[in-house]
Amino acid sequence: MRFNWPNGFKGAVSLTFDDGLPSQLDLGLPLLEEFGFKATFYVNPGDNYENILKKWRKVAERGHEIGNHSVTHPCSCNFSGDPCCRGLENMTLEDIRLDIVEAHERIRRFIPDGSRTFAYPCYQTSVGRGLNKRSYVPIVAELFLAARASGEKGYSNSPLACDLHELWSWSADRMRCEEMIGLTIKTVYEGRWAIFTFHGINEGHLPVSSEDLSGFLKFLDKHRGEIWVAPVVEVAGHIIGERKRLELVF
Repeated sequence: MRFNWPNGFKGAVSLTFDDGLPSQLDLGLPLLEEFGFKATFYVNPGDNYENILKKWRKVAERGHEIGNHSVTHPCSCNFSGDPCCRGLENMTLEDIRLDIVEAHERIRRFIPDGSRTFAYPCYQTSVGRGLNKRSYVPIVAELFLAARASGEKGYSNSPLACDLHELWSWSADRMRCEEMIGLTIKTVYEGRWAIFTFHGINEGHLPVSSEDLSGFLKFLDKHRGEIWVAPVVEVAGHIIGERKRLELVF
């Protein structure tokens, strides 16, 4: 069974940025536009979301995808050590649904074509504990075209087999451009889809250096005839179309 990437491309890469950090606007966006690449930015429209989303609306108008990363960015209580925190262990499926839907509605007020794909905060996909733990992937699947989670180093997304609502990605935090390039070469050789997750650029506790990001973009630019660099929503849409052509139903 042969999967066809568009325009003769051999594989795909999506560049995703989480949490709407200032360095993404100040450093990441100019670098992307220097090379003419479009990315996916997953934002949290929490407090003061009107002013936040006005900035990201301008980014969307330049052709980038603005995705949903929830309102409150709920993660495991294990991060804080507080068993009573408003973390995933203490949330229900209805709690997480309300949070995601509120983010969706806020984004859509300012960016009508936004919030089509989702990124799981902290890459975590369940609520509750132990016997009461429940995946919220089905909720996300009802609401979005695709969603990005985490994955294993060296294994990218098979366009024929991957779960579009729990896509594998690689954290690029503190990753050197040589490693990004190596992972991409393997991805293209296998005809797959690589998703890289970035946070701060030269800032924060999960940074990538502007030099490493720039070096990776230079590589992608040099090989733009082989590698399709596109937002998550575009690649997911193509995969859905190809699966229909091949009569793959999941």
